Amino acid sequence: MLTALKTPEMNWLHSVTVLICILFLGFMPFESIAIRSVLDRLLGYTEAPDYRNGVGCPAMEELAETMSYCDPSFVHITMTLDSEYLRGSMAAVHSVLRHASCPEHVFFHVIAAEFDPEVNPRVLTHLVRSIFPSLNFKVYVFREDIVINLISSSIRQALENPLNYARNYLGDILDPCVNRVIYLDSDVILVDDVRKLWNVQLSGSRAIGAPEYCHANFTKYFTDSFWSDLVLSRVFGSRNPCYFNTGVMLMDLEKWREGNYRLKIESWMKLQRKKRIYELGSLPPFLLVFGGNVEPIDHKWNQHGLGGDNVKVSCRSLHPGPVSLLHWSGKGKPWVRLDEKKPCPSDYLWEPYDLSKPIRVSTTK
Repeated sequence: MLTALKTPEMNWLHSVTVLICILFLGFMPFESIAIRSVLDRLLGYTEAPDYRNGVGCPAMEELAETMSYCDPSFVHITMTLDSEYLRGSMAAVHSVLRHASCPEHVFFHVIAAEFDPEVNPRVLTHLVRSIFPSLNFKVYVFREDIVINLISSSIRQALENPLNYARNYLGDILDPCVNRVIYLDSDVILVDDVRKLWNVQLSGSRAIGAPEYCHANFTKYFTDSFWSDLVLSRVFGSRNPCYFNTGVMLMDLEKWREGNYRLKIESWMKLQRKKRIYELGSLPPFLLVFGGNVEPIDHKWNQHGLGGDNVKVSCRSLHPGPVSLLHWSGKGKPWVRLDEKKPCPSDYLWEPYDLSKPIRVSTTK
């Protein structure tokens, strides 16, 4: 993999480009306070290195004229992006590119909230492009009104964010030609080639694949009223459900669409509004629909729980064994703890991918 080195002159040029972008945005119908917020965010990031394909990758010059994001040579990744988790998302993208054997053949489908108070989708596109000038990506608008009335209260307010539920609608949001995608949360870091995860095959009718944790107490993810209801508790039938974390999933969107899984998830969310059957946010409906029917993926692809539990911030060590993906699921986020000078040991593994650093323009001639 080749990496283009950044010179002081290139950093200066990047700063000028960002300022021109902001001046352009200034003529758009945004409030002045929003412009200042965008300016602060854009100038708060350094430009990522320009990662290029390694040996054995498809020749880009042969595909340049005809290639679109529908091209089968792409690894498709989808992530949500909002102002609160922007820093984590940029670090996640950086980590994917840094370890990819063919970074030019990774395509990011970025889902943004329609009414984010700080970073709307149009501004977001300029922001991502300023940080990753050669990134293959597309920004999609998620209409929060389609899910807002289905969301019930959770044990942590952050879990009630409508954007957390965008993964339920990927089959509708993404172009029909995208029939397979890796979904990643914003608080992950990859330390391995993403194509290895992409190459995992989903067997039979399985629409999703994820690391499973069958030793976890599956019953605790649902309320006593759920388990005491003989009709509801029989939903798993002959399935042997195991806990899996929805922050890292390999999804077959063709099977997803055929199985009407969006509607099945929504039906459980509607029931939750009438009769409280779980406490967490977007996870339990996935467990209800897919528990016991998930393609098991090696645990190294989701070393989760590094953010502690959902109530209090606590430090957790890595699980034993190899690691390909680190996941700060839970309340604590590495960028917050690092800024507060209270990092956990695992947070230092996240820090090298952080691009949120002041741009220093060289004054030397």
